[in-house]
Amino acid sequence: MTLTAPPRLLLVHAHPDDESLWTGGTIARYSALGAHVTVVTCTLGEEGEIIPPALQELTADNADQLGGYRVAELRSACAALGVTDHRFLGGIGRWRDSGMVGVEANNHPRALVNGSFDEQVDALSEIISSVKPQVVVTYDAFGGYGHPDHIRAHQITTAAATDVDRVFHAVTSRAATEAGAAALAEIPDLPWRLPAEGELPVTDDAAITTTIDISEHLVAKLRALRAHSTQVSVWQDGAGRASYALSNGIAQPVVQAEYYVLAKGPAEGAETDLFGGLD
Repeated sequence: MTLTAPPRLLLVHAHPDDESLWTGGTIARYSALGAHVTVVTCTLGEEGEIIPPALQELTADNADQLGGYRVAELRSACAALGVTDHRFLGGIGRWRDSGMVGVEANNHPRALVNGSFDEQVDALSEIISSVKPQVVVTYDAFGGYGHPDHIRAHQITTAAATDVDRVFHAVTSRAATEAGAAALAEIPDLPWRLPAEGELPVTDDAAITTTIDISEHLVAKLRALRAHSTQVSVWQDGAGRASYALSNGIAQPVVQAEYYVLAKGPAEGAETDLFGGLD
């Protein structure tokens, strides 16, 4: 009898909730297929804005307890997605959320962007050496939408993932986002405002190399998004329609696929499967 080891997928994300927002359906899909899925989170997300009014005192400029609260949210989200191997880069609390561009949190001595780049690369390299993933996923060079921690996660991963078969950058499809937003415009009781043209970060579809069908895993993705209740609000109706919003109150569509750009490795077989064509 020949025993075949399961494929191994490792995803590097900046904050709790990013794993669900950017790649939740993909994680749920490959977990359900029996792949070994490892999620690495670089910070605790201490600088995030808080949606529920009752939790406002957790913010960084008040009790500064949001990071610990988001650890619990992340654990629930990972359970919803089928993840059993989650790790914090450098250990829990090693590096802090740097906040958006131009805020005071950028100057915090423990901010991810102020940490030793070499130490961060070494920490991720150690995880990669332990897990031995064939495929690694992170953000593109712009971090998806310009957040300093997303950009640093991209840089760390690019430097550390030198001996894996493939590296992908998670992106959002312009066509799918625009079609999803148009569908939301037909909903009369949506609780948030619709996105303005060009307001949501998207990637031109001509640049997208890989489309992962997550239609059978949307329930898991939505459950994971609901777990991040300080950061994400989820709306659903009885007709199967769904949307979510961050603290900015902009409605975002829940689309049927997640999208990637192949950054390293062979392209053959990768159009609809992160592992397609790999031995």
